[in-house]
Amino acid sequence: MAQPSQTLRNRWQTLTKCVCDGARLMVGQGDYQTYADHVRRTHPDQEPMTELEFFRNRENARFGVGNTSGFRCC
Repeated sequence: MAQPSQTLRNRWQTLTKCVCDGARLMVGQGDYQTYADHVRRTHPDQEPMTELEFFRNRENARFGVGNTSGFRCC
C-alpha cells in the first residue's frame, strides 16, 4: 500500500499537470508529449513533428498565419 504522503504527492503532481495543460490550451499551446503519443498511436506511418515544429505550428494556428479568412491579432 502506498504511503499517505506519496499518494498526496502523486495527486498534487496530477493536479498541477492538469492546471498547466489547461493554461497551455487556453493560450493555444498544446502539450507536445500528448501530441507525439497520439501520432505514434493513431498514425504509425507518420513521423510526429519535432518539438520546435509543433510549437511553431501551434503559434501559427493561434495567430492565424497562413489563414486566408483575414484574421490576425496584430
